[in-house]
Amino acid sequence: MPINIEYRGPADLPEIIPVFPLPGALLLPRGQMPLNIFEPRYLSMVDDCFRDGHRLIGMIQPDTTHSPKDSDKPALFRVGCVGRITQLAESGDGRYILELTGVSRFRVVEELEVLTAYRQCKVDFFAFIDDFTARKGEDEVDREALLTVLADFLKANNLKVDWEGVESAPNEALVNALAMMSPYGPAEKQAMLEAMDLKTRAEILIAVTEMDLAKKRTSGDPPLQ
Repeated sequence: MPINIEYRGPADLPEIIPVFPLPGALLLPRGQMPLNIFEPRYLSMVDDCFRDGHRLIGMIQPDTTHSPKDSDKPALFRVGCVGRITQLAESGDGRYILELTGVSRFRVVEELEVLTAYRQCKVDFFAFIDDFTARKGEDEVDREALLTVLADFLKANNLKVDWEGVESAPNEALVNALAMMSPYGPAEKQAMLEAMDLKTRAEILIAVTEMDLAKKRTSGDPPLQ
């Protein structure tokens, strides 16, 4: 999804951003994430994003392993990804249907004490400065291995894909889209988010998928529905 502003580096982004904790949600640079916003605090967050003019939301996973059970304010993982609202529609029943386009990963410096119902964090983008360069590291990705494991996954789960679209996709778009759409848990999603580069992210995705397929072959689990 094209965006109307160019982010050339960390200096182009604010140090304080609203965050949306969502388990299993993985946003990556230049990836697209649809969101259905219905909670009042997050409706206010979207309104404030437009009022403040930056249109940025930090997607981050709650770290439930380090949070009290049933906490309404769980601990957060230290790394998330900020996205810009590039599409927004009103549903007619009070919801917002929007799409975020990923800009850069961030590291949480601290969560702030704020008056807003939604959470806000001071963040640092400098650890992920390569995120501002599109398609960086594409040549290092083992595309053949990635497509092989994708084919195995689809076959095992009786799924189909637009192979013409897959084969024409650049490596960055392919790796990030498959990682974002993958059916794995928060720990695996976080590992892919925090991967140091595109090659490592692809390797994690391949390894996790191969382990999942091996487990299903051993246990005789039915394919995904």
